[in-house]
Amino acid sequence: MRHGVKLNPLGRTASHRKSLLSNLAIELIKHKRITTTLAKAKSLRVYVEPLLTRAKNDSTHNRRIVFSYLQDKETIKELFGAISEKIANRPGGYTRIIKLGKRFGDNAETALIELVDFNEIYGGKVEKEAAPAKKTRRAGGSKKKATEEGTTSTEEKAAE
Repeated sequence: MRHGVKLNPLGRTASHRKSLLSNLAIELIKHKRITTTLAKAKSLRVYVEPLLTRAKNDSTHNRRIVFSYLQDKETIKELFGAISEKIANRPGGYTRIIKLGKRFGDNAETALIELVDFNEIYGGKVEKEAAPAKKTRRAGGSKKKATEEGTTSTEEKAAE
C-alpha cells in the first residue's frame, strides 16, 4: 500500500527523475508552455511552483537555491527577470494544466502545462473602463437645482 506517498516515481530512478523534472522545468520557463504526459505535468507542477515562489524575492540565496534545481544560467535570468515581474502579485497557482486527450502511439494521457500569466488568450485580463463615481439623486439633484435656481433668479433680477 502507498499510504501518504506523495511522490510519483514516474517509473524512473531518483537521479533520472530529478534530471527529467529539471529539464522539463527549464523548458517550461523558456517556452512558457510545454506538452507532455499528464503524470509528468502533475509532477512538474509540484516541482516548479516552489521555484517560482522563490523567484519572487530576488536575492543571492534564492538564486543559488533555484540554480541547484535547474543548473541553467539563462533560465535563471529569465525566471528572476521577466517571469518574476509578472507573478509578483499572484499568491500562488502559477501553472495551469489542460488535458489534451490520448496520444496516438501509446494511448498515454497528454496535457499542456503553461504559466498562467503568459497566456493572453485563455486567461487574459480584460481592461475595464473606470466606472464613474456613484451618484445619488438626492444630494446631487438638490445642489444642482439650487445652483440652477440661483443663477436663473439672479439673471431675472439683472434683466429687471
